[in-house]
Amino acid sequence: MGQQEKVATSLAGTVSEEISASLTAVDAELARRYPGDPGTRQPVHTVYVPGDVFEPGTLRSWGDQALAALDEHAPDAASFAAVLGIPEELAGPVHDRVRAKLEREPVEDLRIDFEDGYGPRPDAEEDEAAARAARLVSEAYANGTAAPYMGIRMKCMEAGVRDRGIRTTDVFLTGLMEAGGLPEALVLTLPKVTYPEQVTAFVQLLEAFEKAHGLDAGRIGFEIQIETSQSILAADGTAAVARMIDAAQGRATGLHYGTFDYSACVGVSAAYQASDHPAADHAKAVMQVAAAGTGVRVSDGSTNVLPVGPTAQVHEAWRLHYGLTRRALARAYYQGWDMHPGHLPTRYAAVYAFYREGLEPAAARLAAYVAKAGGDVMDEPATAKALSGYLLRGIDCGALDTAEVARLTGLTRADLDAFASPRRGDLTVTAP
Repeated sequence: MGQQEKVATSLAGTVSEEISASLTAVDAELARRYPGDPGTRQPVHTVYVPGDVFEPGTLRSWGDQALAALDEHAPDAASFAAVLGIPEELAGPVHDRVRAKLEREPVEDLRIDFEDGYGPRPDAEEDEAAARAARLVSEAYANGTAAPYMGIRMKCMEAGVRDRGIRTTDVFLTGLMEAGGLPEALVLTLPKVTYPEQVTAFVQLLEAFEKAHGLDAGRIGFEIQIETSQSILAADGTAAVARMIDAAQGRATGLHYGTFDYSACVGVSAAYQASDHPAADHAKAVMQVAAAGTGVRVSDGSTNVLPVGPTAQVHEAWRLHYGLTRRALARAYYQGWDMHPGHLPTRYAAVYAFYREGLEPAAARLAAYVAKAGGDVMDEPATAKALSGYLLRGIDCGALDTAEVARLTGLTRADLDAFASPRRGDLTVTAP
């Protein structure tokens, strides 16, 4: 140690106190609006099934159809990797994990659809379908066959279908309550939101339901589907989607991009409506910035090119879906929609390849950061947060094993959680 330095100050202690007092309201607002990621699992996809099509065996059927597609069109690791361009060293691990996932948990998030996928029906018919959906969801959670996340997409808050959407939501939620209560992983999706006031109206609906059943205020959250240009840029030039998050009063859990409705809204011709169109990139970038730090997650949309028909056609559709999924992951859109069982193999292949190819570099960087070791990259706490989040997402979806991450990083799951969602001045890590 060198010579001890003399420490001198010029400001009275009251200056700091006065500044802190002046920022008290800002501190509270920052904590309210930007609580950070909730630290819960985010599904890698959402599968939509029309309300009249959903059956007790739907999830298993999707998994079986996906496995059959693999058996028919890419029966082994080498052929599957060749179709998608997966590196040879990842071919076996990715293929094995995809098959295991399809056998164990083919769908991570299921939405029973009462909107576009269901369409207009007589009231009595939709009432019965909504009640049936509630019963089947409750039974699935009771017997262990449920997806990790399940719920419905009701009709929107526009005048022509508003009453129907409210009633379907009421019938479904009431059915769940009568069957034993709301599942912890319940998810509702509010589509075609154009004005923040529509979000406020949906909050009012949920508040009334919670009060009627003696539920805790804020118990029911929901996703906001972004399908119109007005939801991105309001008439006054502001980002309407940011105001929608605020209007949800802490209930918003996700922003889901609707590829085809949004594309049509801004005039993209049908042949060019895709999640990688510049119009889509702009919308999702605004969504991403609006949601950052709020705890609201962003989901990409879907492709309508289905992997059906002869093998060459299936391979082409697979390559498209795999490429779009990898592109979304690189842009930090960790969730998307899947429209067909044949999309499941490439959804999981893209996700697993993304996490497995980056496992060792990410683990090495995080371990070096914890050990304060030197290297060719100078990482900061924000990077440690991103590295931990990357590894946690890989573990949650089945791409990575907790044990192999611990072996490479020397960190426990709790350590990773602490880095991914740190509390200022309160981070304890079990170093190797």
